[in-house]
Amino acid sequence: MKYTVITGASSGIGYAAALAFAARGKNLILAARRTEELEQLQSKVADLNPDLDVVIRTVDLSVTANVYAFYESLEAYPIETWINNAGSGSFASVGEQNLNKVTTMLHLNIDALTVLTSLYVRDYADVEGTQIINVSSGGGYQMVGNSVAYCATKFYASAFTEGVAQELKERGAALRAKVLAPAATATEFIKRALDLEVFHYEGVVPKFHTAKEMAGFMLELYDSEKVVGIVNGNTYDFELKDPIYPYVGRARS
Repeated sequence: MKYTVITGASSGIGYAAALAFAARGKNLILAARRTEELEQLQSKVADLNPDLDVVIRTVDLSVTANVYAFYESLEAYPIETWINNAGSGSFASVGEQNLNKVTTMLHLNIDALTVLTSLYVRDYADVEGTQIINVSSGGGYQMVGNSVAYCATKFYASAFTEGVAQELKERGAALRAKVLAPAATATEFIKRALDLEVFHYEGVVPKFHTAKEMAGFMLELYDSEKVVGIVNGNTYDFELKDPIYPYVGRARS
């Protein structure tokens, strides 16, 4: 029995991805901070396919000690796919941003992603059929005003994941690393980033995808041989690409 791990699964893209992978018959390990939402998702998956095993973990991955404990708690589960979807945002000019929120964002978007990716690569690099998908952003390939710090974290996520993909390929590893880069998606992301009670995308955001659409794009990336799945910021078409960042490769003596 193999499992697909999805962090940030209580809402948005992570929630929709859980349903999409469940529809493929995948057993799930779902992680997020909110237990009630995870339990509701667990029940929904059970209604769709009662034969699937759905494990939930309540965890705040912005705390580094929790990241290690979370990974170690999964030692008994053979993991086929790891999806680092958990992330947060902060929208403000650099001199006016809430540094407490930014610090949490750095821990979640960079530290947790790096640690979990590194541990999964360590343990599964040579296991056939394995994949890791890190969720970045269109902001991981271009800077956007009033979200410079957020974009910088996603530049890191994109570059790091592409580099891991290239490194794995170079050494002939079985594990594949891929990066999903959404554009505007109707989730709780903006509401939380701006500390709003309610945010409606319709009539405010000119173009956006639904979380279900993004989960479908994630499956397209999962099924492909490409490394990058990115939403074109102009057309909002989903495009599968080879690595975008330059990669020199390891120096050889």
